[in-house]
Amino acid sequence: MTELQLKKISEAQEILEALGMEKAQYNERSALVLLSLASLHSNDTWDKVKAPLLPTFEIMQFMREEYNKDYKPNSRETIRRQTLHQFEQGMLIERNRDCPERATNSKDNNYSLNESIIDILKCYPDNDWKEKVKIFQSKTPTLKKLYDNKVKKVKIDVKLLDGTEIKLSPGKHNQLHADVIHEFAPRFISGNATVLYIGDTASSRNEGGKFLHLEEEYLLKLGVPPMSHEKLPDIVIFDEDKEWLFLIEAVTSHGPVSPKRLVELEKAFKECKVGIVYVTAFPDQAEFKRNAADIAWETEVWIADKPEHMIHFNGDRFMGPHA
Repeated sequence: MTELQLKKISEAQEILEALGMEKAQYNERSALVLLSLASLHSNDTWDKVKAPLLPTFEIMQFMREEYNKDYKPNSRETIRRQTLHQFEQGMLIERNRDCPERATNSKDNNYSLNESIIDILKCYPDNDWKEKVKIFQSKTPTLKKLYDNKVKKVKIDVKLLDGTEIKLSPGKHNQLHADVIHEFAPRFISGNATVLYIGDTASSRNEGGKFLHLEEEYLLKLGVPPMSHEKLPDIVIFDEDKEWLFLIEAVTSHGPVSPKRLVELEKAFKECKVGIVYVTAFPDQAEFKRNAADIAWETEVWIADKPEHMIHFNGDRFMGPHA
């Protein structure tokens, strides 16, 4: 690419970031989509912005002819799903302005810039474009806010055994955590039980982090010393009637209670005063089959889509602690 082309792409990225796009929607691909929708050549000033109705293949054609970026034909779906859909959600563009009732899968689908975005682009970089961005955002939620709100709405509700309610971040792993509490525990642990630890796979500690619910004093009473969250299994539940401590690993991407993990847990919980039951929980049989060869003997397996059953990886007894 020429210096002029690179400069224009960089300017488009700056605008998209200011408009509140997520990082994946102000990368080079998304910047090129914006320039295509604006029909802006590398040597054009931003006041030359236009807003034609463009199908995806014409957007890709503009990138190729004007910015020497030749995306493969099978990239069309990526451009639609990873840029155009988010631009539409963020109110930067409108789909099928000429025929709003057009079917979603029509070959005639097209995209065009909204009027407020055209006004912002025409003012870039010297005039009051940032002020226009503020006005736009005051009337329209940014894409980041839309996604943040969506995450809050879809958080997974978990009711602990004592009735306490907590919320887990959305995701397959945390859904399995919820299934363990709601489906496994009532079936295989006595009614007199307490959840002592449950993690949350959210990346941000402000959103729950790895640590979500911890009864540290209770664990100390059972002889379990304080330890990092990396050493703890995903869920710890104490059966007070049988005096069994259930250490449960929920497997969706990370491994099961393997021989190596079993040794790690035995070492971490060696001072525990009660019997320990090691359980690996899987969301379905397919995930179980992928990991079956790595499961340690003298441990248990529970599969969420067959919640009434257990698989006992031992030969001398059913579920319970081993010496």
